[in-house]
Amino acid sequence: MPTHYARFLIGRHRTVAANRQLGWLLALVAGAINAGGYLAVRQYTSHVTGIVSAVADNLALGQLDLVVDGVIGVLSFLLGAMCSGILVNFARRRALASEYALPLLLESVLILGFGLLGARLAAFEGLLLPFTVILLCFIMGLQNAVVTKLSGAVIRTTHMTGIVTDLGIELGKLVYWNADPALPNPVRADRDRLKVLGGLLAAFLVGGVSGAYGFKAIGYGFTIPIAVLLAVISLVPAWDDLH
Repeated sequence: MPTHYARFLIGRHRTVAANRQLGWLLALVAGAINAGGYLAVRQYTSHVTGIVSAVADNLALGQLDLVVDGVIGVLSFLLGAMCSGILVNFARRRALASEYALPLLLESVLILGFGLLGARLAAFEGLLLPFTVILLCFIMGLQNAVVTKLSGAVIRTTHMTGIVTDLGIELGKLVYWNADPALPNPVRADRDRLKVLGGLLAAFLVGGVSGAYGFKAIGYGFTIPIAVLLAVISLVPAWDDLH
């Protein structure tokens, strides 16, 4: 990947085009990690809504061990988001080019760690499940926070509920019939927003399919190209800071 494109994609000076393309890339990553992680431990880790609902259900059923697991997952997601905020603000105070690259560089390291350690822990189910849930929830929180900050809370990549909701709203505007065109403020769909939302949903789906097939084919090794991709785009701004 050319270095100038990496600077465009993850540099501290943001543009609408850069936010859009980075959002699509990270949605692809989130879909792949979420799907691959599910095949590893039979649990999705990208959306807190489902985890909190599971906590409530398990609490009512008296399954306190699962309640504890869910609470730890939520806290891990929260800590990931906190870590992202700390890294971004640390870099921003020092005017570093890697303002948004640092969290993604950390994410690439953690994804690689998931791939390398997951294979070793696969024989120990008692260790694999908590390790995987904690790590993947932290990764999802880390990624969602950085893309939220750099896009001004316009783009989210780790869960699709809000994306599909916004997509439905815009599609409703698209098919709305303005009976009297002479009336002020006719209903109009934001076609650029439709493109962004549709791209995020499609990228998450493609990433999920890729992650599922990748895990089935090569196991935890499917994480290596994902980690390398994130590292490549993140190392360019970090290298600029070193110089």
